Amino acid sequence: MMSRFFTLIVVWLAAACATVAGELRIGIIGCDTSHCIAFTQEINDATDKNHVAGGKVVAAFKGGSPDIKESASRVEGFASQLQEKYGVKLVDSVEELCREVDAVLLESVDGRPHLEQVRPVFKAGKPVFIDKPVAASLRDVLEINRLARESQTPWFSSSAYRFYESMIEVKNTDVGEVRGAISYGPSHLEAHHPDFFWYGIHPIEALYTVMGTGCISVVRTAAADTDVVTGVWPEGRVGIFRGLRNAATPHSVIVFGTKKVVEQKSTGDYGPLVGEIMKFFQTGVAPVSNKETIEIYTFMEAADESKREGGRPVMLNEVLKKNGGL
Repeated sequence: MMSRFFTLIVVWLAAACATVAGELRIGIIGCDTSHCIAFTQEINDATDKNHVAGGKVVAAFKGGSPDIKESASRVEGFASQLQEKYGVKLVDSVEELCREVDAVLLESVDGRPHLEQVRPVFKAGKPVFIDKPVAASLRDVLEINRLARESQTPWFSSSAYRFYESMIEVKNTDVGEVRGAISYGPSHLEAHHPDFFWYGIHPIEALYTVMGTGCISVVRTAAADTDVVTGVWPEGRVGIFRGLRNAATPHSVIVFGTKKVVEQKSTGDYGPLVGEIMKFFQTGVAPVSNKETIEIYTFMEAADESKREGGRPVMLNEVLKKNGGL
């Protein structure tokens, strides 16, 4: 245990020195999402309007999932772009990547391999941002968190929605006591993931951004093009998620308070999220607690359970226990 402690101290001292020098080395796992290009652009290109100083993406492991079109059709193109436009070195394994970098962006668009891909990262003690979805099951999310605690390695995950300037404006508006909220947005499905893990995670995370943790139970109404999930929080507060498909898919949050009702006015971009990721890499302090992230995934799994059981109310603590939590 003591040797592990001293190893982590060495890792963090090396990362801190790199940060002071402005040369925090960042690695990417998974070149099959547009996020790997967008994040690298904002980190590596000092002329970008959203440039985030403090490091550089220097290495990437391609990854890729042949049975998901969104992955298989893009991985080679994005990998080539990283290499040719940004000078990113392509490596043959996650283990090799960890030897080259101080911090990791786990970007694989498929959540199924995340658990196995992050194991070497935790073993190496590298702070890691895990892009959505954290995994393709709640059980894997919980195992990722357990391994992180065991290795004393910081991690976090977040949708960009949480840090949009328009979202921060809503959060900072004095509505009095928050009695409830509605969050609506795109909720496209993917056959290898629980319904909301693939894309509904974004507006659900937005709901949690304004409601906070503590949801007790959920009820889901499911239709071909729409899902409505109603969550009950303590003191009778109610949060509603409306997932949209096969139609217009804007996204916004409406907050109901004792003083006023306020609605999010616009969307945003990746800049604020990338800034939060960089600060996390530099400090090891996550801007979103692992506890909250786990509750969000429990909320989504409970919504699936409610659908399977014909729309009955499902308690989050039951779902968490069933999947190895608590």
